[in-house]
Amino acid sequence: MSSIRVLKNFLAISRHKSVAAAAREIGLTAAAAGQQLQQLEADIGVELFDRTKRSMTLNYHGRSLVEPISEIIERYETLGSNFKSELSGTIVLGALVSTLMGAFGNTLNELKQNYPELEIKLIAGLSSNFLEQLIEGSLDAAIVTESPYALPQNIQWTELYTEPMIAIYPARKNKRGFTPKELANEFPFIRFERNTWTGHLVDQTIRANKLNIKEGMELNSVEAIIELVRQGLGYAIVPKLANIAWETDKYLRVSELSGKTIFRKVGLLERKKHGREKITQVIKQHFLSILLRKD
Repeated sequence: MSSIRVLKNFLAISRHKSVAAAAREIGLTAAAAGQQLQQLEADIGVELFDRTKRSMTLNYHGRSLVEPISEIIERYETLGSNFKSELSGTIVLGALVSTLMGAFGNTLNELKQNYPELEIKLIAGLSSNFLEQLIEGSLDAAIVTESPYALPQNIQWTELYTEPMIAIYPARKNKRGFTPKELANEFPFIRFERNTWTGHLVDQTIRANKLNIKEGMELNSVEAIIELVRQGLGYAIVPKLANIAWETDKYLRVSELSGKTIFRKVGLLERKKHGREKITQVIKQHFLSILLRKD
């Protein structure tokens, strides 16, 4: 029968769709990780991945095993947890990089300090990709923007905090600054990728403020867009991240939008029932306590 390490190796490969990438995560050689996968497939009696020269994708049998294997690992890691007063084990958490630069970055730091026996594995990516991984069971939860689409019945999203969408542009020797409508005449627009969840908010902001923009570049990274604006390559509409020194950054200027303010809502995406609910509940309670302190 396969060991817990073999089962963890299977989940890592299912997340990364690569034996080599999974091996780096769990501290094995690629050859050892490949052998462990072969051992698991031999024990079960079926292949679990559709293989090509460049990638590995879970097949029907593999997808059906992700959730039960996750539960086995969860039960193993929480053995003895009833005798402890703190959370332990591992949670695999998807997170937008921009949320780590925002309010969730502070929360992550507090979790690690308050629960030293809790291991948090972070996977960076896009909100829409995280949804697919949650459905497959290769992620326990994800910190994402609110979906503009209806979610599957077995998935739930809980709002944690909001960030106003703002216009940013390169700092220039212009004490008066620019209004949002003047920006289009001065700079090309650097757009967040249209088909992403944050991209929909950018479009809403443009419409709400009746902005005529001069299209420039399109990227799927808030942090990359901010850096390009700092370098003077254009202006952008982005969420106002909590851990960016907007007011003191000598390379950036912020222009408040005169029309309706659009907010990016950031929340916790998870299956309605999963093995790491105790941990996700702590995350949700943390943000609820912040709201109560503000009131």
